[in-house]
Amino acid sequence: MITNNLCAEIGYMSVNHFGEQLCGDHVDVIENEDSTIVVLADGLGSGVKASILSTLTSKIISTMLAAGLSINDAVETIAATLPICSERKVAFSTFTIIRLEKNMHGAEERADIIQYENPNVIFVRDGKNVEMPLTTMQIGEKTVYRSSVMLRDGDVFIAMSDGIPYASDTGVLNSDWDRDGIIDFIAPLTEGGFTAKTLTSILVEETNKLYGGKPFDDATACVIKIKQRQLLNIAIGPPENKKDNRRMMALFFAKGGKHIVCGGTTAGIAADYLHKPVKMNYSSPDPDIPPTSVVEGIDLVTEGIITVDRILQYAKDYVKDNASFEQWSYKKDGASLAARMLFEDCTDINMFIGRAANPAHKDLPINFNVKMQIISELADCLRQMGKRVKVMYF
Repeated sequence: MITNNLCAEIGYMSVNHFGEQLCGDHVDVIENEDSTIVVLADGLGSGVKASILSTLTSKIISTMLAAGLSINDAVETIAATLPICSERKVAFSTFTIIRLEKNMHGAEERADIIQYENPNVIFVRDGKNVEMPLTTMQIGEKTVYRSSVMLRDGDVFIAMSDGIPYASDTGVLNSDWDRDGIIDFIAPLTEGGFTAKTLTSILVEETNKLYGGKPFDDATACVIKIKQRQLLNIAIGPPENKKDNRRMMALFFAKGGKHIVCGGTTAGIAADYLHKPVKMNYSSPDPDIPPTSVVEGIDLVTEGIITVDRILQYAKDYVKDNASFEQWSYKKDGASLAARMLFEDCTDINMFIGRAANPAHKDLPINFNVKMQIISELADCLRQMGKRVKVMYF
């Protein structure tokens, strides 16, 4: 029996140096069979030059590690490629590497953390900061710090560029926003059920506020949240052939985890399969989103493509800057409830998509092709969130 079914949820976000179009920080994530590699690099200065330096650093390190080369090889390559700045006597690019090693079952098991002149990674377990033991590695002229942690469900790692702790609107370091201040701010939030992306958004938004909306340095945060895999199944639309109704529902309900059904016809098919009635709610907290329904044995029943289209808009925003979080995170309409289940509650998603055209949509802008496009884009957004998504058509 596999007791460790851990996976990594990864979110990152940046705000640029005020007046710059490009960010001088860069985050790269590469996942393969035996590890997940996250590299946060901070290029010297800001703008185009810093952006190139940080992108080169993160790409070289992540690609080399993913190919099975050692940390020493990767760092030595960076040392040879990006030497010390002759004027300022500092590195052209600093970096943080978090390598999550997987066990034979593909579950995340251990974190190997390598840090070079970036702020030390914050490690939160059970809502409290844990200082990781550091060992020193001398690679060429560079002193690199290394830590190793066996992973547990709920562990959170926060990596950042120095633009995060430097946040101030006066140009003078804010003594209330040092490492301890950041820990006091973020650690309690790690137990609030927030996703890695949302925790990142909260931290970067707070940093931007402390800069008065005009950061004098690029500021990037990357949050890695360790969690058990959770399955969710969502059925959207009835099958093209009515003879497949029962087969689709049998496969749908045979899967463990939570179940969402979208669309009135689909809800009727599911209710018939379960031998349960459909109980309609006749009002919605959002006048633009049709009401939900209730079917015993189904976690959430919503209207069809209008609701799914709203979920897609939230998903597109989520993978960008998550500005809509304050809408979907608390509202009780069908789209918000589904968004929370899809974005926050699960790691793996099975999508059961019926290909039947809805006669009611014949004269509406939402025709069959648009519906399929919305579903395809939603699946892509969920994958960008790091979800494992499987789509089945009927």
